[in-house]
Amino acid sequence: MALKHILMVGATVVLLAACARVGKDYTARVEARQQAYAAAAGGPVDRFHYFSLWSWEPLGDRQLAIYTRSSEAWLLDLDGYCSNLPFTNNIALTSQASEVLVKFDRVLTGPHDTPCFIKQIRPVDVAKLQSPQQGKPREIEEAQRPAK
Repeated sequence: MALKHILMVGATVVLLAACARVGKDYTARVEARQQAYAAAAGGPVDRFHYFSLWSWEPLGDRQLAIYTRSSEAWLLDLDGYCSNLPFTNNIALTSQASEVLVKFDRVLTGPHDTPCFIKQIRPVDVAKLQSPQQGKPREIEEAQRPAK
């Protein structure tokens, strides 16, 4: 019984160490992305127009990059903690007549989550982003379907 207990404790320690490592890697990745977007962002604006959401990237629980086209992005700073933002698969933006306004419109992360008010909007110069994969669709490798 003692050996089984020691093995369980050992396995738990290894698992916790692995989780801590993953958490540090995730935090470092998010901080690097936040810095890249901050460096590419312009001054604050009051609003932006959009007709559809092309893509988006969560930057923690208080910041979000919104792509309205492949070459047009906006950095949104959110007022307070935005529940579930780093983990949700879908978001929505409130707007009126395809216009999103600072301090009025919100980011929605789910039906049961509290809406997140947009505190600040900054345009992003997509060409200045440091990561080569940002601002363009990911490359897709195409192959012919094998004949039956």
